[in-house]
Amino acid sequence: MARKSSGSHKEDCRCVVCTAARKKSRASASTSRRGAGTRGRSSTKSRSASTRRSSSAAASRTTRSRASSRTQARGSRTSSSRSAAAHALTDHDEIRRWAEERGAHPACVRRTGGKGDIGMIRLDFPGYSGADSLEEISWDQWFEKFDDNNLALLTQDTTARGQRSNFNKLIGRDTAQRRQRGERSASRHSGNSHGTHRRAA
Repeated sequence: MARKSSGSHKEDCRCVVCTAARKKSRASASTSRRGAGTRGRSSTKSRSASTRRSSSAAASRTTRSRASSRTQARGSRTSSSRSAAAHALTDHDEIRRWAEERGAHPACVRRTGGKGDIGMIRLDFPGYSGADSLEEISWDQWFEKFDDNNLALLTQDTTARGQRSNFNKLIGRDTAQRRQRGERSASRHSGNSHGTHRRAA
C-alpha cells in the first residue's frame, strides 16, 4: 500500500508528524500568551508603583507646605504676642517719647495732693475721660514724683490686633523687677490708665 505524501495531510490528520506539529504550535501560542500576560502585569505594576510614588511625593509636598504655613502662623502669632506684651519703663526719655507719640501729656489727679505735693500722677490722653479729674503738670514735676515714689511705667506698644496701644500702668520698680524675673504674682501698684478711663490709686 503506497504512503500518502506530506503535501496531502489535512488539518485533522492524526499522523505522528501532524500531531507533533499541532502540539508544538499550541505550546508556542500558549507561551506567547503567557509572555503577553506577564508583560501586561509588569506594565500595570509599573504604572501602579509610579502612581504611588507620585501620590507619595504630592502628599509629602502638601505636608511640608502645611508645616511651613503652621510655622509661619506660629511665628506671626509669636511676633504679635511680643508686640502686645507689656514692658516696664523707668528711663525718662523713653517714657516721654512713648507718651508724646500718643499725644499724651503729664498730669496729676485733682485734690489728691497737699502743700507742696502734686498728688497722684497720671498720663492724660486727649479725647478721653480725664479732662475733669486731671490737671496738666510739667514733665519735671511728673518725673520728680515718679522717682520719689520709686515707680516704673508699664506700657504696651501695640494691641494683639496690631493697633497702637495707649495702655499704661504705674507700678513699683520692685514689682517691675519681679515681673522681669517671671514672678507674675507681684501685686504692688499705685495706679493705671488705659487712655479711656483712669482710677485713682
